[in-house]
Amino acid sequence: MINFSIITVTYNASKFFNHTVNSVLVQGYPHIEHIIIDGASTDETLTLAKDYSERSYASGNGHEVRILSEPDNGLYDAMNKGLQMANGDYVCFLNAGDSLPFGDTIETIVANAELDDIRASKLPLPAVIYGDTDVVDSSGSYLFRRRLTPPEQLTWRSFRHGMLVCHQAFYVRTDIAKELSYNTQYKYSADVDWCIRVMKEADKRGLLLKNVHATIVNYMQEGLTTKNHKSSLKERYHIMASHYGSFDTVVMHIMFIFRAFFKH
Repeated sequence: MINFSIITVTYNASKFFNHTVNSVLVQGYPHIEHIIIDGASTDETLTLAKDYSERSYASGNGHEVRILSEPDNGLYDAMNKGLQMANGDYVCFLNAGDSLPFGDTIETIVANAELDDIRASKLPLPAVIYGDTDVVDSSGSYLFRRRLTPPEQLTWRSFRHGMLVCHQAFYVRTDIAKELSYNTQYKYSADVDWCIRVMKEADKRGLLLKNVHATIVNYMQEGLTTKNHKSSLKERYHIMASHYGSFDTVVMHIMFIFRAFFKH
């Protein structure tokens, strides 16, 4: 069976915490390790995490819940801690406010990516499994389908056109993920850089990036990047220029501006 490590990074996130963890709790797929990396919260987050762990074990769902609570040096430092703790075949991030949309989301990923068949045939597992994203508000209510949609054939060059796959809908083989830590010099957009580097590594190894053709995450709109939009855009420009070159990046950003203008 394929094992999944789901990492949830929290800091004073009690308002959204249960919405996120309950979506993992109800997953019928048993081979899930849920790692909660808490940045020494001062609200009720840690209490809720311990309660969730007890509820998960009591449910008999087969999941393992692991909790680490200590100070960190920001979001991406905490995410790196989660990566190093992960033991599954695949790792994904589901932060406070985000959720798995259905009780069979992980089962759908396994089935649509044909992971059991690939493993049985002893072929290499895909480097990345990816899918669609719905955007929700702070209460978890559906707002809209994410505007940028995953291409049928994703490559590291695809992100020249923007982050076509939401970070939370981007499942990475854990052995690859552990070799490529998040660059903590970036405060808001290290996830963009990380995804590109993961896909470059997949290309180097000749590994598949597999589209599961399903909605696999509900993403809460008000995240760290949204709250620091201008700083995030500056970082994204630097990241894209480092991977795609300054000329291509300037041309693509001009196109982004025209697209945003004509959208209105």
